[in-house]
Amino acid sequence: MPRNTICQFIPEVCQAIYNALHEDYVKHKKAVVITSRVHPGESNSSWMMKGFLDYHTGNSADAKLLHDTFIFKIVPMLNPDGVIVGNYRCSLAGRDLNRNYKTMLKDSYPTVWHTRSMIRK
Repeated sequence: MPRNTICQFIPEVCQAIYNALHEDYVKHKKAVVITSRVHPGESNSSWMMKGFLDYHTGNSADAKLLHDTFIFKIVPMLNPDGVIVGNYRCSLAGRDLNRNYKTMLKDSYPTVWHTRSMIRK
């Protein structure tokens, strides 16, 4: 959303105006969801994510066009516990997150569950 000064004196009013404008603006944009490192051993995906984030946060005209066109929901590391302990395919609990995107088991697959919740918003 373009950042213009709406008001300066009453922060609560300013925030309410911004929220109303932002919600209307966001309703018309499609979302792009990007995740990485579902399998801890695939370290090349971290480099791909870094490249994407560097480009995405850059000042190029194309990056600006992407920002203006889409809402990006990014999870740079979907399986951080598996990465930390050095697993190749599974989480710390020994579960392959890649086969459980439809699971309703929040405690067994917390990052998948929270990512799904984020996507729905």
